[in-house]
Amino acid sequence: MPWNIPILLTWMRILLVPVFTVLFYLPAGWIAPQTVNWTAAAVFAAAGITDWFDGYLARRWQQTSDFGAFLDPVADKLMVAVALILLVKLDRTAAIYAMIIIGREITISALREWMAQTGRRSSVAVATVGKLKTAAQMAAILLLLAGAPDFFGLNLIFWGNLLMFTASVLTLWSMFYYLKMAWREFQP
Repeated sequence: MPWNIPILLTWMRILLVPVFTVLFYLPAGWIAPQTVNWTAAAVFAAAGITDWFDGYLARRWQQTSDFGAFLDPVADKLMVAVALILLVKLDRTAAIYAMIIIGREITISALREWMAQTGRRSSVAVATVGKLKTAAQMAAILLLLAGAPDFFGLNLIFWGNLLMFTASVLTLWSMFYYLKMAWREFQP
């Protein structure tokens, strides 16, 4: 297993998952609820920044590796899945959104693994719709983690759920897009 700064940043993202989770399970009174919300949003944002940064550095410094290509999406999916489960538990978003997003991630991860084994991974490479889905999903999670019903006149829960709905639609769209691309590979 190679060790370099991009991989260390990915490991840091994985280690932020328990930090992020523990914030919501601290005994009542230790930290003000709104402080927990903003701290969790900040930890999630830091994880998102390291996701962009580790990929950028790996490409820039030519330190890409098979292990890094494996670990990076695992870290992403772990952070998003935990955040979605917590948001459902906190009653800030609908369980159907979490089920759609987590279900799609499992499905597409399995599809990519299968396509890689058949030597056709490039047919399910990341598409624009997948990038749009990720942007909407990350913004929605940040707003919902902050959890402020009145932030300078904005209801972050409302806007977060609107973005979560958008992310769910884009999630389904991207899943069907990737499945269609894979299906074409096996047509005679």
